[in-house]
Amino acid sequence: MHRKGLIILGLVLLTACSQVPSLWQQTIYEVPSGSILFQEDFSTEENGWQTWDQDSSFVRYQAEGLHFFVNQANYDYRSTPGYTFKDVKIEVDAIKVGGPDNNAYGVMCRFVDAENYYAFLMSSDGYAGLLRVLDGAYTLLNANSMEYAPVILQGEALNKISVICAEDELTFMINGEKIFEVQDQNFETGDVGLMVSSYDQPGVDILFDNLTVSQP
Repeated sequence: MHRKGLIILGLVLLTACSQVPSLWQQTIYEVPSGSILFQEDFSTEENGWQTWDQDSSFVRYQAEGLHFFVNQANYDYRSTPGYTFKDVKIEVDAIKVGGPDNNAYGVMCRFVDAENYYAFLMSSDGYAGLLRVLDGAYTLLNANSMEYAPVILQGEALNKISVICAEDELTFMINGEKIFEVQDQNFETGDVGLMVSSYDQPGVDILFDNLTVSQP
């Protein structure tokens, strides 16, 4: 990993793919703990995840997953299905298909718009961080930089990401083990989503599958 102390600068330089405001949003209200709010295996496009294809980069339904390929340096792509949730537990499988290990990818919760959300990110060389984007300003909530997490399977491996956003508590788990838990009160509701970022090397290639959103 080459940029643990530079993560904030790196993220500030990222250019987000366009977020097209929806004319309508699907709203899901609180239900009993453990109830499934939303499931996605990406076998069809009916749930409306945002796709993108530009400058040799893309976000697309492919290989029965949501496939992100970021072929530009210092760039990120995000995709959301267009729901509004309050408290959620999000679980998803993520695998690095190819490209540099010096990357960042993961799950978003309480996504309001491109400048306001939480992102739980990990890298293929074993680091993790919990990012808050507030009015376009990037802040890592867990520490001053991404933290090494031995539980992450490095390289071209599948990792199981699980996050909980409940009240003001934000919990990040990878492969069944808690990485960290922090508190923040800036966002109460929003969409869920997936995010992939490149740093100095392009070609970050990540596939997500088997996403579940449940009531924590």
